[in-house]
Amino acid sequence: MATHEPEITEAVDLCTPDGRRLNPAARGWSRQPLHRANLRGRWGRTKRWDYWGVLTGDLAVSVTYADVDYLGIAAVWWADLRSGRTGGRELARPLARGLSLPDVPGSAPLNWDGSGFRLDLSQGSAGTSISAEWTEKDGWPGALRIDVALPAGHESLNVVIPWDERRFQFTSKHQARPATGELSVGDETWVFGDGGADAWGVLDVGRGRWPYRTRWNWGGGAGHADDGRVVGIQIGGKWTDGTGFTENGVLVDGRLTKIGEELAWEYSWDRPLDPWRVRAPSGAVDLALQPVYDRHSKVQAVVAATEVHQVFGLWSGTVVTDDGDELHVDAVPGFAEESRSRW
Repeated sequence: MATHEPEITEAVDLCTPDGRRLNPAARGWSRQPLHRANLRGRWGRTKRWDYWGVLTGDLAVSVTYADVDYLGIAAVWWADLRSGRTGGRELARPLARGLSLPDVPGSAPLNWDGSGFRLDLSQGSAGTSISAEWTEKDGWPGALRIDVALPAGHESLNVVIPWDERRFQFTSKHQARPATGELSVGDETWVFGDGGADAWGVLDVGRGRWPYRTRWNWGGGAGHADDGRVVGIQIGGKWTDGTGFTENGVLVDGRLTKIGEELAWEYSWDRPLDPWRVRAPSGAVDLALQPVYDRHSKVQAVVAATEVHQVFGLWSGTVVTDDGDELHVDAVPGFAEESRSRW
């Protein structure tokens, strides 16, 4: 299947030289991150973040490092999906003081060390290393070490979503990247990859300028198809409607099939642990997620508010590649979410 969206194959600036408008040459998608996010001006609307996740058996882990102009966030979160036990640490800094993200994602380390919380993210040619230390609310010490590999030739889904010339988002979504590491909380340790449970790294890079009210779906997952090939799922919706671009695609053994059509999402906001089904009109994607855990968060402030249902569970169904191969997946670990924000 072919997408109507133009493919970008060379490095490009996201913005015009003044950093305030979308560069027309930046409209498109690529198999590797090629955009330099030279954002300048329009304080309050510019958003930058790196969000990492690891999916492994009954454990989910995420790490956030973000600058949304008026607030900076450094956070680690984890959950035992079966028992419901959860923890981590989140630090928020007004005006994002002490947090900074580069124009070219991954080109500089991301660090925080203060208030009893240390977080370090560094990227090399072989992948990304993440480490953190913190104290849980109950007083137990927490520590995290993750290495997310970047195999040679492994592709990602990179695309600019253009609402208009002044509001736009570059997103770089990575799925199905092998991960190893361990999480320790008190006297309990979870080991994943490298002899432990299979583990897959997820990366969401965001650099852009957002409207005040937003609503989006995002989903992903990774595992083995019935024939043994590694499948990565990258799907989204709502926030891309009407732009002519999507963040939808499928990875098979590291090769991306870009899906240019909007997907149909079926689920219940009020019953998030009911199945979530996602389908493409062409049949390129027909998947259902059976959730086992709902990470529900809600923040209400004077001028900003956000509410998210992020559910974790197992995907089953079919995906189709550019070559017309139909792959069946059964009980592949993954997640899906809806976010509603004023920010």
